[in-house]
Parts: sequence; C-alpha cells; structure tokens
Amino acid sequence: MRIVTGDDIRRVCSWPFAVEALRAGHMMPPADLRDSLVENAGRKMLVRTAWIPGLASGVKAVTIYPDNPSLTPPRPSVQGQVLLFDEAQGHVVAVLEGVDLTAWKTAGDSALGASCLARPDVKTMLMIGAGSMARPLIDAHRAVRPSLDQVLVWNRGQARAEALRQSLAEDGIAAEIVTDLDAAVGRADLISSATMSTEPLIRGAALKPGTHVDLVGAYTPAMREADDAALTRGRLFVDSFATTIGHIGELMIPMQTGVIAREDIEGDMHDLVQGRSGRQTPDEITVFKNGGGAHLDVMIAHAVYQALKGR
Repeated sequence: MRIVTGDDIRRVCSWPFAVEALRAGHMMPPADLRDSLVENAGRKMLVRTAWIPGLASGVKAVTIYPDNPSLTPPRPSVQGQVLLFDEAQGHVVAVLEGVDLTAWKTAGDSALGASCLARPDVKTMLMIGAGSMARPLIDAHRAVRPSLDQVLVWNRGQARAEALRQSLAEDGIAAEIVTDLDAAVGRADLISSATMSTEPLIRGAALKPGTHVDLVGAYTPAMREADDAALTRGRLFVDSFATTIGHIGELMIPMQTGVIAREDIEGDMHDLVQGRSGRQTPDEITVFKNGGGAHLDVMIAHAVYQALKGR
C-alpha cells in the first residue's frame, strides 16, 4: 500500500492530466455510488464510495468545516483521505491526501464539462466566490479554454476577492473585482460559481446568449446558486444523475415546484464525453451542475497512482 501525499499528487498532476483522467474514466461503465452525510452544528462529515467496473473502487471520507478558512492560521474547509482499492483483487493499493485530490477532481470535473459545452472562443470568465476552489476553477477552465483572457471576481467579502485578484495578477492574468453581480453576469462568456449560498445568485435574466454556466457550490438539498430563469433559459447538464437529482437543491427545489422536470436534464458526463449530447449552437446558454462524487475521486486517484508507480 502506498501513502500518496499532496506533494506526490502535485508532482504528477496538471489540469490537462486531471481532465484527461476524468475523460478516460467516463469512457468506462457508469460507477456504482453510495453516499453518507452526517451533520453537527453546521459542520459535516461526508463518506462517498464508488466502484467503476474495470477501473478501480474507492472510498472518500471528508469533513466540511465552512469556518476553517477564517481561522488564524486558516485551514481548508474540506479535509480527508481517499482509499483506492485494486478492482480485480480488492486490496488497498493507496491512501491519498484528500484535500489536494478534491481540488483536482472538482475543478477538473467543471473543466471537462466546459470542454464539452463552452464555446471555443470564450473570452471573459466570471468567478463567483473567492474561496479555496476559486483559483483551481479559474486555472482549470483556462487550461481547456485558453481563449479566456479576462477574469471577473465577485465575492461577498472584499478581502478574499482582492487576494484572489492579486494572485491572478501576479501570474499575468487580467483580473477585475466586480460588485454589480448582474452586470458581471451579463459580461461573462463563462461563469463558474463556488459558494455556500442557499439563495440563488445568478439571475437568468442577466445571462447573455452563448454563456456557459458552471455551478459548483451547492451540495445539500437547501443550497442553490442559480435562479429558476437561469435553469429554464439554459440547456441543462449534470456530471452525474446519481449525485445531483434528489440530492442537491440546485435541481431538487425547481423540480419540486414544477419549474423543471427530470426530462429537462439532457445528459450527464458520460453522454457529453461519449458525444451523445452537447452544445448545438453558439447562442444557446448551457448550464452544468457539478455534483461531484467518489467516482471522480477514484478516476483521479487511479491516474495518480498509475503515474507514481515505479517512481
């Protein structure tokens, strides 16, 4: 059994590596998934399991402490580990650092979705939220859409927005802090949202034709980031039917009120990667819900483990 640290993961991972690992994983049969979520005083513990026939199986156990980034010194809001099992014989082959793997998996998932759905000529990205996932999402999206040459940053707190803007500027990326969210939504060609919001932030009325919307933050039945108009104006896609429908408020709430139906969700990542669904015209709005899932962790973990073998 190999212990894989965050440094090990960073040695072999790049955004193209992560995206291609996920793309290859979605050419395999769909995973069998099971989740368990417990909560105490706003803090959560999530255990996710996945078995991908012919690839690997794994368990991811993480805690989610939303206030951790505000501590002195700050700590990650998500902490945990991933167990990777040999698919053929069932033994543990690796234990991988979960914080680092989560960032590669989450942002890589959104970037793979954008590679299938965002227009190839997108120029302006709006990042809603300036937490720990903001920079990975920006970097991952820019890796699959190199035409992105401007980043708009919106966040409720000015300090985090400024820290993100400065980080981007230091790497030569044109970045601007925005305070009028509707106006920023109307400027963006690609919108990525990673917040803890329970009230919609993205108003569909403000979206311009051709925009791709990447919804990352919501992961409980009470959470959502886009309003009903955004969902009805856009063509809807998810990374996994199993981890989104019936689990996340982004889709559950509008389904319960009759705004959208299951049939309105046109495909999952298997459909997108295998070419059964995707963008059809330059002017249509596409909406992708990143629901995560242990199958994505298993895909990245397996690719990392294989890349480290022999090193």
